[in-house]
Amino acid sequence: MRWDRLFEDLEAQLEVAEREEFAAEVSDRSRREVALVHLADRLRTALGTPVELTIVGTGPLAGVLRRVGASWLLLDVSAQPAALIPSEAILAARGLPGGVVEPARVGVVESRLDLAHVLRAITRDRAPVTLWLRDGTQCTGTLDRVGADFVDLAEHPAGEPRRAGQVSAVRTVTFAGIGAVRPG
Repeated sequence: MRWDRLFEDLEAQLEVAEREEFAAEVSDRSRREVALVHLADRLRTALGTPVELTIVGTGPLAGVLRRVGASWLLLDVSAQPAALIPSEAILAARGLPGGVVEPARVGVVESRLDLAHVLRAITRDRAPVTLWLRDGTQCTGTLDRVGADFVDLAEHPAGEPRRAGQVSAVRTVTFAGIGAVRPG
């Protein structure tokens, strides 16, 4: 009878140890998986929903997240033009769902077009923009050129087309200096 209790006790201890080991392994794997998640993967879960982003130089911007690219996102801000925001300019996000969009499910356009591609498309359109720098400075004008890590903005009055006589200066801005870009 004593042997039966001894083996029952040993079996119970073994079961507890196995459960604890399994729980620790699950916890460790979960931490490793989260460590591989990028902000863009979190942001993609919020596509089409309202979020609030705190942006360097512009402060909080609330709106509906429309697109998330490799190094940028498009935020549809109510009663204002949508804002193109470099991912690196985001300080914080509020309102993101808890899930993650796996990279395999990301669209080809979003995964391949970086900030330079989007800025070059704006340059081709010759549309006036307002450029917020990360120090809070606002510049208006037309994007003239986009390099590997910079953009040239021909500064002219807002709402005016780019004409040689209207251009007051050409400002070269690093991608790292851009807080947000808005049309108009």
